[in-house]
Amino acid sequence: MSEIPARRRPFIVAAIMASMAMISIEATIVSTAMPQIASQLGDLHLYSWVFSAFLLAQTAMTVAFGKLADLYGRRPILLIGIAIFLAGSLLCGFAWSMPSLIAFRLIQGVGAGAIQPVALTLVGDMYSVEERGKVQGYLASVWGVSSVAGPLAGGLIIQHFSWAWIFWINIPIGILAAVGFIAFLNEGITREKRKVDVLGAGLFAVSVAALMVALTEIGSSAATVVAALAVAVAAAVLFLAQERRARDPMMDIGLWLRRSIATANLVTLLSGMTVIGLTTFLPMYVQGVLGQTPLVAGFTLTVMVLGWPIGATVAAKNFSRFGLRPILLFGAALLPIGASVFLFLGPGASPLLAGFGSLIIGFGMGFLTNAAIVIVQSSVGWSERGAATSSNIFSRNLGSTLGATALGAVFNLSLAHGGGGALPASLDRIQELLERPGAIVADPQTQGALAHSLHLTFWAMFCVAALTFALALLVPKTKPTAVPAGAARETATAEPEALPTPEA
Repeated sequence: MSEIPARRRPFIVAAIMASMAMISIEATIVSTAMPQIASQLGDLHLYSWVFSAFLLAQTAMTVAFGKLADLYGRRPILLIGIAIFLAGSLLCGFAWSMPSLIAFRLIQGVGAGAIQPVALTLVGDMYSVEERGKVQGYLASVWGVSSVAGPLAGGLIIQHFSWAWIFWINIPIGILAAVGFIAFLNEGITREKRKVDVLGAGLFAVSVAALMVALTEIGSSAATVVAALAVAVAAAVLFLAQERRARDPMMDIGLWLRRSIATANLVTLLSGMTVIGLTTFLPMYVQGVLGQTPLVAGFTLTVMVLGWPIGATVAAKNFSRFGLRPILLFGAALLPIGASVFLFLGPGASPLLAGFGSLIIGFGMGFLTNAAIVIVQSSVGWSERGAATSSNIFSRNLGSTLGATALGAVFNLSLAHGGGGALPASLDRIQELLERPGAIVADPQTQGALAHSLHLTFWAMFCVAALTFALALLVPKTKPTAVPAGAARETATAEPEALPTPEA
């Protein structure tokens, strides 16, 4: 790959931000519209699968597309990902039933699995470490803006237009992103005839998808969980056997086991568990225990999403001053500090306290995720950067799924055993409490059980956050080799004694 001229890079970054905006706004805009969509399509028991299908496909395909980007270049994979995502978006708008919508969301997820890792990989190709962190701060701001604009746009579309436009709004954005990549991204790659490990990619996707189905269905269907786990294990065994004999394996196990990549990915996985615990259970506490409105509950999470890009931007400006590892450690340290705030919540507490804890975690995630992705990318050369970047994104997505399952299990078990009271709490009464925040509850046992169960869940979240910091201490210092910004095919090493250099 030849060096990309500096004058073209802002246009490429704009195309990257547009493509990332499609994915980031999907989460919030669809969440806002889903009650209206479900009321028309029916099959409410499949409601959660509209979201799970997207995440399942995205996570399962992330690693495969990262490898393909290393083989064939970034531009063709990005264009394929955008085309798949837009096809899924178009079909979602025409969905005639909940199963059809879920199927089309799977297609969307496949496209997202190509766009997100390859877009971040492209940033690593074009910019030096110091510049890269700054650009990734811009990308983090896309998620922050989407978290605020998504619900607003979703509400306006549902009120004034057909819900199909929730999905069709992606089409002009995706077309603009594709035009930007076609016009300004010329990689100049020398084509090599290399065999793609299709079997390995398929087995990996099946294994990950089956694992996520099992995690999603825990507590709902024991038979489904057992069957999915059996498929996941069988596919994983076959995948490892295939990778051992493949000449050019889809997943380089050695790359995943490198100390810098393995530790950074583990830290990212645990941080994903912490964030999903916060986004899942804090609104429930604010509404059900503190008696606040959904608007106030949403505010306590919005400050986290706004703090994230601010932390990422500040981190980027200090990479050369403090180094990648200290920035990562600082972000990891903020997670248990922020999580500890929720341990002091109680009935009658101010929602500002909850918002303060969210803000600290948002800052921490900005520092941590920005440093982690740069460490991973700086540990490899161009030919492995796609695979390395996708491994980090895969870890974050898997962490979200594991966190939702593990922390959800803590919450459900506590409720089932009485939530600190003498008798198990009525789920119907808890549902009533959440639907009418601020209402006086006839029996305080329901509110007390909910408060106790959520308090235990916050303790579990704090433990995960503390473990995140402990594992961050194992991440080695990273020293990328000095290469011109925008060039490719560079090499890099990760070693405990090395210090990051701003020129790399």
